[in-house]
Formats: sequence, structure tokens, C-alpha cells
Amino acid sequence: MIKFLLEKEFKQILRNSFIPKMIVMFPLMVLLVFPWAANFEIKNINLTVVDNDRSTYSQQLIQKIVSSNYFRLVNIASDYNQAITSVEKNEADIIIEIPQHFERNLIRDNNTTLMISANTVNGTKGGLGAAYLQNIIHSFNNEIREKWLQIPREGAFPTIEIVSQFRYNPHLDYKVFMVPALLVILLTLACGFLPALNIVAEKEAGTIEQINVTPVPKFTFILSKLAPYWIIGFVMLTIAFVIAFLVYGLVPAGHYGTIYLSASIYVLAVSGMGLVISNYSDTMQQAMFVMFFFIMILILMSGLFTPISSMPTWAQYITMFNPLRYFMEVMRMVFLKGSSIMEMSKQLIILVGFAVALNAWAILSYKKNK
Repeated sequence: MIKFLLEKEFKQILRNSFIPKMIVMFPLMVLLVFPWAANFEIKNINLTVVDNDRSTYSQQLIQKIVSSNYFRLVNIASDYNQAITSVEKNEADIIIEIPQHFERNLIRDNNTTLMISANTVNGTKGGLGAAYLQNIIHSFNNEIREKWLQIPREGAFPTIEIVSQFRYNPHLDYKVFMVPALLVILLTLACGFLPALNIVAEKEAGTIEQINVTPVPKFTFILSKLAPYWIIGFVMLTIAFVIAFLVYGLVPAGHYGTIYLSASIYVLAVSGMGLVISNYSDTMQQAMFVMFFFIMILILMSGLFTPISSMPTWAQYITMFNPLRYFMEVMRMVFLKGSSIMEMSKQLIILVGFAVALNAWAILSYKKNK
């Protein structure tokens, strides 16, 4: 009986001209576009300079800031009021004001001040931009001190050399951090939305009534709905692995089998959620809106962009009921750390719990007329 139900499901999928194309194009679009766009490394920050000193040192500082490739000099204002106007017109993000006698005070008093004003309407851009600027000024200050000290070649003063070693992502490449997370989003959208539209589509077409009068058990019916999307998830994941390797040279530090095992559990969980929504929906439009509502919350609370440890305590408790959180942790642990199944046993056990609970709910909520 399950054989004929599966044959029916695959025929419906292959008959649909959109789904086979989506299986190939969706991983391409997600992995070729999102890792470049979803990046917290802020660049091209618009800078306005107020240079009240116009000295050699002030010009060197401005040149060092511009040559860092993080800042784009858009305006050299004559005074601070003019600089503020550029911020109000959204032409500048940060203002740096160099005071009068900047060079003289630096040479004579070994001390001077600068003012940095950051537009924090976008808090991330303003905060990171100000931090970048402070680091550049600190580097400029060290260069000047080295010139003045004129340390002998033999090294009369002891020095401490600090060498930083970044584990798991040594080059601090944000794409290495984002690609595993985008694989989670890929499986969530494909294997969550499609099952959510499956049963409700049969309701609208009237074919569900033919199933309801057959002796097919509810468990067998739900299983036949899950299996195709389980396979679709594996196909899309394999395509994504190929793209990640060819485009970014990214391969998991762990084993591919660990990822496929974890993905098989997660796909069952998210597909079960889609079937639950489909069971309670009367139209495809209703199912799409309900699924979109839950998916948006789950994605934003999964740790995709914001670390869960940085969320408020009440939000961290909410994420405990989010299956995306655990699969996101699994993917990043396998890709970046090379973690094994034993090291991720907690996450996998919780995902199994979600898969069992959601699919049991899908079976119980499916109303079959006997």
C-alpha cells in the first residue's frame, strides 16, 4: 500500500513544473547570493572630516583612515555644524573632528584629543564604524611613538609580541560562518513550506476525499507524505555541498555522514511541522501565511545572525523550543569544529524529540473519514 502512495506522491511532484526546477535553483540562489550579502563586516562607511588643523599629521591621519578600505571620504566640512548637516541628509555615517593645534599639542604636550560622532540609527554600522576608526587612530598613534622613541636596533627595551590564533575560522571569513547556517535555512524553507501546501492542495483539488474513503491508515498516509520531502532535502543538501566546495572551497571539518544523519532527523521534524499546519488549514493561502509566520520567528530566534547567548534571558528560554536552533548548532559544529555524533548527542536527541512529537501530532490531527 505504501508503494502506491509513494508512487502517487512522486508523480504529483514530477508533474509540477515548478518543484523540480526549485530543487536545483534554490540551492544555487541561496549559496551564490546570500553569503556575500549576509555579512556583518561593515565596509564603505561614509565619512565626513572636519580638519581644523590642516597640518602634516592631520593629513597623514586622514589618508590612513581612507586607505583602510573601510571608510569612504564623502565630505571635508569647514566646521562641525556643516558636518552634522551631511549626517542629517543621510550622506555621512561618521564624523571625525580634528581640533586646532592637533600637531603642535601632539609634539609639545604628547597629548591631544579627537572627536568621533557616529550616526547610530543603524546601531551595528555606527558602533562597528566607530570601533574601526578608533583602531586606526590607535595604530596611527603607535606609528608616531615608534618614530619618536627611535629604539636602537639591538633592542634596548624588552618587548612582548602577541600572536593571535583564531580557532576553527583562522582567516575570520564570514562566509565560512554563514554557509552552514544557510544550509539550515535552505532545508527549512524547502522541506517546511512544501509539505505545508501538500495536504491542503489535495483538499482544494478534492482528491483528499478519495483517500479518506480508502482503508489507508493515517500513519501510512502521513509517512507517504514525508518520504518525498526527505529525499528532496537530501538532493538539495548534496547540490549545496557541491556549490560550497566549487565556489567557496568549503568542506566540512567533520564527516559528511554526520551531516546527512542530522539532516535526516531535522527534515522529518520540519516536514512534520508543515504537515500539522496543512492539516489545520482549509486553503493554500491560509497554510502559506501560517507557515510564513512561524518560519520568520524560528529563523530570527535560531542564532542565524544574533548569538543566542547575546539574547535576553526570556528569549533564550524561547529558543529552547526552536528546532532550527539545534540544527544550526549541529551544522556549524560539524563544518567548523569537525564535531562527532557523540559531541552533538544533546542536540540530536532534542531533534529526535521534535521529529517524533511533530509527526505524531500530524498523524493525530489528520481527520480521516472511516
